[in-house]
Amino acid sequence: MDAASTERKCLVTGGAGFIGSHLALRLIERGDHVVIIDNLSTGRRCNLDHLDPQHLTFVQADVSAALGDLDPADFDEIYHLAAAVGVRLVIEQPVHTIETNVLETSAVLSFAAAGLKPLLIASTSEVYGKSTKTPFAEDDDVVYGPTVFSRWSYACSKAIDEYLALAHHRTHRLPVVIARLFNTVGPRQVGQYGMVLPRFVLAALTGRPLEVYGDGRQTRCFCDVRDVVGVLPQLLADPACAGRVFNVGSDVPIRISELAELVVNTLGGDSEIRYLPYDEAFGEGFDDLRDRRPDLSRLRRATGFQPRIPLVQTIRDLADSLASAASSGLERSA
Repeated sequence: MDAASTERKCLVTGGAGFIGSHLALRLIERGDHVVIIDNLSTGRRCNLDHLDPQHLTFVQADVSAALGDLDPADFDEIYHLAAAVGVRLVIEQPVHTIETNVLETSAVLSFAAAGLKPLLIASTSEVYGKSTKTPFAEDDDVVYGPTVFSRWSYACSKAIDEYLALAHHRTHRLPVVIARLFNTVGPRQVGQYGMVLPRFVLAALTGRPLEVYGDGRQTRCFCDVRDVVGVLPQLLADPACAGRVFNVGSDVPIRISELAELVVNTLGGDSEIRYLPYDEAFGEGFDDLRDRRPDLSRLRRATGFQPRIPLVQTIRDLADSLASAASSGLERSA
């Protein structure tokens, strides 16, 4: 970065993805120049069309490959969001999931450690596994199923990411923050890899049945992506947050059957709600968690975080973005 420049420079891996593109917008809006690395395996180049090109540099490549051409001294902050995500992708491509999540995160950590640059690692509520204790607090034990079921490989790979990050903090004093995201939803999200809300919304928009897996009584907490990306830079900017893990999301639960009803009632139409056994949806031996709700006490003490965008508004905005993508020929099937 030019020594005379006062513009902050941020690196965002996975920045062409759903969450990454919203984070890039937030950083550019505060006056930063953003460098995005994304191989577009799950991200989309069109997600960046709304960003000011004068404040954006896009590198299409695997993260580990692109980092070799960059200097950590050029960056003020690093946000690592690149990952293999989505239950369906995890089940269909387990090798890709494990190697992407562990090896690419290791590369980012080494890159940041070389310059001791503030780094935020996006983790996931999946790390808690199938623990029955609710709400989930950051220091709770985790429980995983047997290794013969690839369902749990994503959770384990992200847990290894956290171990690596915290080890770098202890060993090298790397100022790293871990954000465990809980069911982030909103505009530009697609349902191709198993995300429930865009699947429901697209089905409602096209008059198809909304498929609820299991009995629909499982609960999740959904938080709008625009609320989520607002708090991530706050966490990274506070030195007291370094070396710590934070749950990020909403703590208001809703049953999946109720979510399907809310989507239909919000968007109208006459789509039916259909229940599909887990084995039929994902194959034999699929194991899911009945309730997933975060304890947000630590996050609120650190940032005062409070989600502001109601779920109904998120549904409407997601529907608008999916309809716009379909009209532009960019829709991906859910």
